Amino acid sequence: MGGKAEKGTPKYIANKIKAKGLQKLRWYCQMCQKQCRDENGFKCHTMSESHQRQLLLFADNASKYIDQFSKEFADGYLELLSRQFGTKRVNANKVYQDYISNRDHLHMNATQWETLTDFVKWLGREGKCVVDETEKGWFVTYIDRDPATIAAQEAKAKKQKMDKDDQERMLAFIEKQVEKGKKEEDKQGPVYTEFTRQDGQEKIKLNLTVKRKLPSVELPKKLKTSAVIDGTVSGRRAEEENTNGRVQKEQSAKGKEEEELEAARGKSWLRPGIVVKVVGKGPLQNKKGVVARLTGKRRCLVRLDDNLEMEVHQSDLQTVIPSPGRNLIFVNGPHRGTIGVLHKLNVEEFCCSLQITDGPDSGRIIENVQYEDVCKLAT
Repeated sequence: MGGKAEKGTPKYIANKIKAKGLQKLRWYCQMCQKQCRDENGFKCHTMSESHQRQLLLFADNASKYIDQFSKEFADGYLELLSRQFGTKRVNANKVYQDYISNRDHLHMNATQWETLTDFVKWLGREGKCVVDETEKGWFVTYIDRDPATIAAQEAKAKKQKMDKDDQERMLAFIEKQVEKGKKEEDKQGPVYTEFTRQDGQEKIKLNLTVKRKLPSVELPKKLKTSAVIDGTVSGRRAEEENTNGRVQKEQSAKGKEEEELEAARGKSWLRPGIVVKVVGKGPLQNKKGVVARLTGKRRCLVRLDDNLEMEVHQSDLQTVIPSPGRNLIFVNGPHRGTIGVLHKLNVEEFCCSLQITDGPDSGRIIENVQYEDVCKLAT
């Protein structure tokens, strides 16, 4: 019986099953996009009129077709790599096997690359992937250059930087001080070495020098005249009085300055429009929010990121310090209510310096401002 098998017969079903799966690459014609099942079928196809017409078109502009096939193959390979594996390091051959599992894929023998190794090296030269060769073969890592992905990574890094609060800075400072103390102890401490004798017959000599204490010599009583004694005592007394007076003046000046600062500092530093952090124990610990309004002397209504409002006491809140160059406001001290720009941070001393941007002191730089006296303004 010649010709095609009748529909529904076992031969027809067997031919359909064979045609559905992958066939040998050497019996595939990329220009005609036709897969032959055996060598005889491929030979008949190459002698057909349609195949000859496609070869004439390819001969007119061969580089155009090769570049087009190469681009389609590279785009399909990279699309599968980015979608299935992301930015993970994976074996290049594994990605290729997944790519050719699709029956309608573009074959590599129609591209400018003869082997998979040449294609992987090309990906590395073009900067599309990070490639490295090991004993198990070539491995590729996709480089994601999508603007949306880059923006998401920058936003994530910015959020992580803002989450580093004063407590983490304090822990880092304490660890730094402990390491510094250990290094100083290692430098200052005595170094003990084992006592060894190079020659067993050699005598041990100890050089012990003892300083003699000279006896105190007292002057005869006859030389101690009343005039000399009076002059010495009076001079020492005048010098002591001058020193005591100077110290008392300095102490009184410092005391007055501290009293003025304490008088300017208030017990409550809360105000609407500032960003605060919840430090009290509970499910909302370490979350940030904006003070919506005051409900008491030391109580306020805090609006969190998820538009949840809750009433919190001042003792369960902490000021938030922005990054340099951002606006903040004095919430305590003599400059209470003044807006400024953060100049720099002194993490070791838990203070900062800022420049006032409003009021009569505009442009003035204030140094050594404590963290609890300033707070970030809500944007």
